Amino acid sequence: MTKKQKTAKESFTTMTEMVFPNDTNGLNGLMGGRLLYWMDIVAAIAAQKHANSYVVTASVDNVSFSHPIKIGNVVTLEAKVTRAFNTSMEVHIEVQAEDVPSSQVVESHRAFFTMVAVNLQGQKSKVPELVPESEDEQQLFAGALRRRQLRLVLAGRMKPGEANELRSIFDISDPSKE
Repeated sequence: MTKKQKTAKESFTTMTEMVFPNDTNGLNGLMGGRLLYWMDIVAAIAAQKHANSYVVTASVDNVSFSHPIKIGNVVTLEAKVTRAFNTSMEVHIEVQAEDVPSSQVVESHRAFFTMVAVNLQGQKSKVPELVPESEDEQQLFAGALRRRQLRLVLAGRMKPGEANELRSIFDISDPSKE
């Protein structure tokens, strides 16, 4: 039987890759598409751990490319579920690149992926609630609802006035009170 609640540490996943010539662009930097591929894998593993189910990628947003990753670097991707909704989960990914000979490590990328739990027939499945424990987890948990509402508004699946969590940020009045 699947648990009704889980913590973020239960979904925590680390994946390590090395950048080879076949992974790079003309400037010997890791191609963005290869990094997104690795990020999709680590997000799926973390979401599967949380949901105890197959998952599919629903959206990718807030990918920040802050530092280039070079050929020969060791890339470490860390992912964990930050919030679970009914059938979907937000997964936060942090990427580090390490130049092993110089022992230099840089925080290179961050992203939020939305994964949806599905059964073998591709039908959505309910996921356990996420219980944040640390202060960092609580901040990611609280922000996840705002990020979700923003994704839904941008996708045209929610009206801006219905996005209660976004009202205070954008000073949107409540249409039901006008």
